[in-house]
Amino acid sequence: MNELRDDAGTQPPLLYPAYKSTILRAPSKPLIRVPRDFTNLASPLFGDLPIGPGDSDLTRQHAGEPLGERIVVAGRVLDEDGRPVPDTLVELWQCNAAGRYLHAVDDHPAPLDPNFSGAGRTVTDAEGRYRFLTIKPGAYPWRNHPNAWRPAHIHFSLFGTSFLSRLVTQMYFPNDPLFPYDPIFNSIPDERARKRLISQFDLGLTEPEWALGYRFDIVLRGRDSTPFEERA
Repeated sequence: MNELRDDAGTQPPLLYPAYKSTILRAPSKPLIRVPRDFTNLASPLFGDLPIGPGDSDLTRQHAGEPLGERIVVAGRVLDEDGRPVPDTLVELWQCNAAGRYLHAVDDHPAPLDPNFSGAGRTVTDAEGRYRFLTIKPGAYPWRNHPNAWRPAHIHFSLFGTSFLSRLVTQMYFPNDPLFPYDPIFNSIPDERARKRLISQFDLGLTEPEWALGYRFDIVLRGRDSTPFEERA
């Protein structure tokens, strides 16, 4: 049985100077231990909110079709022993096919898509499975360093029973030429752990004449844990 701990080097450090935002976000003073009963974080449970069929299909959230390559992104949420984790709220957000987010601070000169908002959510089934239909995101500049570009990626957020149990990660696509230049991807020291962030093309998930399929399993803890952001 795998241990609950994560092996050294499999998770990104809180401070990674090549990723400049961590300089502002990482703790600069000793952490303060908060009493367990300081506050109640057991509610609200986001999974209690109604989730409709359009929440997991990002291509059907507007009147028209979004631009770009349709893709299916699916996988399982698993624990350290490979057991499914059911009833987990899975959220994703991403930029559009041109590499632009629908967000006020994203002002680089790429077009917005009026038929694509870039956000979705679903809940895992009894076998820990989730599935989204979306558009393959584009690469985009991010001003972290000269000529900085992010590889195409999708953000994932997973909730357990409370705010305290939220985990955030990113999914990448196979064979992206920007991997060697991205300090966020390379902030994970262990190469095997980095590869766990890369989805796999899956012909079984591919829908004929409609959308290519990519499989991305998420392991919550243990030796094979998916790297998560800002996890101490």
